[in-house]
Amino acid sequence: MDVRGKKVVVLGLGDTGLSMTRWLHRHGAQVAVADTRAAPPHALTLQRELPQVEVMCGEFQANRLRAADLIAISPGIDRRALPIAAAAQHGVAIAGDVELFAQALPRVLKRRPKIVAITGTNGKSTVTQMAGDICAAQGLDTVVAGNIGTPVLDALDEIEHSGRKPDAFVLELSSFQLETTASLDADAATVLNVSEDHLDRYDGIEDYAAAKARIYFGRGAQVVNREDARSASMARPERDVWNFGLSAPASEREWGITKGKLARGKHALLNLEELPVAGLHNAANALAAAALCHAIEVGEASIVKALRAYKGLPHRVEKIAVIDGVTWYDDSKGTNVGST
Repeated sequence: MDVRGKKVVVLGLGDTGLSMTRWLHRHGAQVAVADTRAAPPHALTLQRELPQVEVMCGEFQANRLRAADLIAISPGIDRRALPIAAAAQHGVAIAGDVELFAQALPRVLKRRPKIVAITGTNGKSTVTQMAGDICAAQGLDTVVAGNIGTPVLDALDEIEHSGRKPDAFVLELSSFQLETTASLDADAATVLNVSEDHLDRYDGIEDYAAAKARIYFGRGAQVVNREDARSASMARPERDVWNFGLSAPASEREWGITKGKLARGKHALLNLEELPVAGLHNAANALAAAALCHAIEVGEASIVKALRAYKGLPHRVEKIAVIDGVTWYDDSKGTNVGST
């Protein structure tokens, strides 16, 4: 997708919308931004940086969307909204920031880096950071980006300007981002789990799961959760498939817990009690991260080193104090029933 000279409408002016607007403008697109809010979060920033970019507030204008060559949609905006759906039916292309990233990456980096992609209802950020730490422990120049904090196009822009040549990208992706992603072709990807969430956005849980499953588009290794029926059902027989779970691993392609140790098949890596983060759910997260990195040929010594050092992310069962023998945890990022 060459955006030079193309008429592009960016929908939404949050973090992702701002990053898409900057990226598209720098690469020669004729950009306008639309946001239904009267005062979008980054309107002042955009006015300061790119005063020539038109910002349209209020209801989306169907005629402007139909006249575009591309709609660059922020993940928080539902593609089913009537003006967007009508433009798509009219033949207007729709892409999110991850799709723009995937298509631009070969032009920015002549040598393809490894791409590890993570989604799931819960555990995405933890597994993403764990996998990023493991790759770094291997000595790989690693970029951690996506839903975890740094928008992928901001990360790519920094790389393009610095001349950096990263060895690996570890990306946290939401179902909203995956709805408009088809070209990523990750070297290793996972759907950690699927439970009811965001059902105001989807026609049902199967529709939600199908959005998650788009992370497996391509030819790379699949890592699935053998103890989550929807994740396990996404394994494809023609692909390189690994699985993880809290039960004992039955083969060398399985990761699990045996005799109190994190293990791949019969090969133990480290004692469960050596993980600094609390909870069996974090053991499952560690197994998923290990499986993803093993699938891109990261050594087990690096996996063990990184997991032993991993202290966790803020607000995710974060140990904050021990008072009168009672341990207190901050789990304020438990934002849905499954997470809690």
